[in-house]
Amino acid sequence: MAAALRHILCVALATFAMAAQPAVAAEPTLKIGLVLPLSGPLAMTGVQIDNAMRLYLEQNGDTIEGTRIEVLVRDDEGNPDHTREAVKSLVEEEKVDVLAGFGTSPAAVVAAPFATNAKIPEVVMGAQTSLVTTRSPFIVRSGGTLAQSASTLGKWAAKHNIRNVAALISDYAPGNDALSEFSKAFVSDDRTVSDEYRIPLSEPDLGPPLMQIKQTKPDALFIFVAPGQARQVLNAIAAQKLAESGIKLIATGDLTDDSFLKNLGPSALGVVTASFYSAAHPSRANRQFVEAYRAANNETPGAMAVSGYDGTRLICEALRATGGHTDGEALLKAMKGAAWESPRGPFAIDPHSREVVQNIYMRKVEDVGGEKQNVEFATFDNVRDPNNSRREH
Repeated sequence: MAAALRHILCVALATFAMAAQPAVAAEPTLKIGLVLPLSGPLAMTGVQIDNAMRLYLEQNGDTIEGTRIEVLVRDDEGNPDHTREAVKSLVEEEKVDVLAGFGTSPAAVVAAPFATNAKIPEVVMGAQTSLVTTRSPFIVRSGGTLAQSASTLGKWAAKHNIRNVAALISDYAPGNDALSEFSKAFVSDDRTVSDEYRIPLSEPDLGPPLMQIKQTKPDALFIFVAPGQARQVLNAIAAQKLAESGIKLIATGDLTDDSFLKNLGPSALGVVTASFYSAAHPSRANRQFVEAYRAANNETPGAMAVSGYDGTRLICEALRATGGHTDGEALLKAMKGAAWESPRGPFAIDPHSREVVQNIYMRKVEDVGGEKQNVEFATFDNVRDPNNSRREH
């Protein structure tokens, strides 16, 4: 009986001692919900961003001010309905502290109300439509807008003896947006976009429009086509010998993005584009980035890769500025006005529009040592989005 009593007493004391021990605090964590098209026709966009985020965290570590960064990846296949499902789960069930990624503008817009209601930053790394940042005060862009590149191209063309432009665009929203932004910057009393040719996204018959363009012989042909159509369109243009006819080929950087430039063939040579990034950008920061990205992924980074890389840094720098605290409003405040030297060149977040202020480079596809490169030949400094410049929204 006494032995049994002693046993009960020992168990009770042990239980009390265990209860008296201070609980081990869980490691502080910043959860990033990364939503990207990692399969389907837009997979190249998502894979580049995902690869770049992984590279940045491998290079710089995943713990800042004692707070560990955890990335929860969701594939929305470029379908806005899947985006909504993924974001809802990440916000309501996983309780993420930041949303990021978004390869298309519809995806970024779908996520906007969730970011607003949860009061957490939404770092848009892929989508390029100007209206995106107006959909939530919590959206910050780390890539660039189509308007930045298209309007810069229009300004460059206006200054370089181009008076008459024909346009060949894919018949979908980005194509229409690109042409609109180019035209706003280019057209004047003595400059015009004389002809517009819209081609379907599948099985376009390029013969008739290209023959017509060759006959009318504009000073330049503005091109904006879906990524999957780039090689077909450029080969068809080369077959018609438009460049040999004296027609300049001009486009936004999407047409000859570095991520697939090597696959375009010789028809891409000579094409002039405007973009915020070139893998051939001559800076030490970019050389290091390109070398590391190629070593990790066996491919060349394009605009989406540098957008993902800088977007990851933006989140990390904000976490450092808050001392490791994950409050959404504090993180957003730290992101506004952030600035550094990126592989793309100067990078800054306008504190009002939350858009990137950056250089836009004029580039020409050239053969450099047997490798096609987007060689920069002119720079437009500190370009703001022409639609949201400094505007509070």
